[in-house]
Amino acid sequence: MRIRVGYELIYESPQPTPMVLLVNIHSERSADLIQPDVVSTDPWLPLTSYFDLFGNWCTRMVAPVGRTVITADAIVRDSGLADPVPWNAPQHEVQDLPNEALVYLLGSRYCETDRLTPIAWQLFGHIAPGYGRVQAILDFVHERIRFDYQTARPTKTAWDAYTEREGVCRDFAHLAIAFCRCMNIPARYTTGYLGDIGVPASRDPMDFSGWLEVY
Repeated sequence: MRIRVGYELIYESPQPTPMVLLVNIHSERSADLIQPDVVSTDPWLPLTSYFDLFGNWCTRMVAPVGRTVITADAIVRDSGLADPVPWNAPQHEVQDLPNEALVYLLGSRYCETDRLTPIAWQLFGHIAPGYGRVQAILDFVHERIRFDYQTARPTKTAWDAYTEREGVCRDFAHLAIAFCRCMNIPARYTTGYLGDIGVPASRDPMDFSGWLEVY
């Protein structure tokens, strides 16, 4: 099947503002692009691009004073099938992990593994390593946090989400990532399109969503 994806982002800048945009489809799916997701701006602006350390295609620009509109319109080839569920996936020992996965065990600004490690081992240490342990983490986060757009803020961390028990998709993902890393399971944050396939038509704008990927 073919899926059309795109966005329209509108910014108002009080002064010339350098930006780094991470809005392109990840390079892992580049072979599936029938129509590429080329970044366009109005007014036209010079753009430069590079790959960051995590394999994201990043676009640099300087937004001028006033209104800037950033858009893309792409078509992706996809099987349309749900991702397979790896019920028997094992948890690898740390010493057996590939080098590129080790960075996803570290704490970060939004995933405070130092504060959450004792809690994680108390909650999930008795569960056998593997897919079941990850699912238990996801179930706990799903039950722990109440979704509420009004509680979103750019400074909220995994610890904040755990203690405040409310947030948006980004906060669900950060807490689950932090717990996975506390349990020596590599996990990383990902963003994607909130699709409207099979969803009733709505006048509300679509949105990006936050997920996690577990190794």
